[in-house]
Amino acid sequence: MRLKQQLAEMRIEWEPLTLYQKFEHASILILTGLIAVIIALAIWNLALKILFSVFSSSFDPTDYAVFQAVFGMIFTVIIALEFKRSLLVVAERRDSVVQVRAVVLIALLAVVRKLIILDLKSTEALQLLALAAAILALGGVYWLIRDQDRRHRRTLRPAIQPPSQPAS
Repeated sequence: MRLKQQLAEMRIEWEPLTLYQKFEHASILILTGLIAVIIALAIWNLALKILFSVFSSSFDPTDYAVFQAVFGMIFTVIIALEFKRSLLVVAERRDSVVQVRAVVLIALLAVVRKLIILDLKSTEALQLLALAAAILALGGVYWLIRDQDRRHRRTLRPAIQPPSQPAS
């Protein structure tokens, strides 16, 4: 689509919104823009750190500390991208509120990032147990939400299903 057509469609969609809905939509667009800037800067910073590390003599990709640092930074960018995507879903008015599933997924990504950057030599067993409990709880919630969404989609299917093909 051309830019003028997109702007005209956005204007048509914007008009029937209430004042609060316009405020909410504008806030989401501003947050999305700010997160995009943060993501771009984080990727730039990550690329510079990796390039400087490669050209210096201290870069050893088999070193666990280097692995932890690089993948911790990558997961930070992934978490920000997922957060931005969840806001874009709201901005496109596919859903009226931020979905719980997206929040749980972001929390799971954050816990996985924490596990990757965790130094097991200096970590107490109680902290590992707490992280394991958090992963199990978030995984259970995600599974329940996914199952609930699947049941909801099943009820929205049309009552008349196309006939199945006879077995050959």
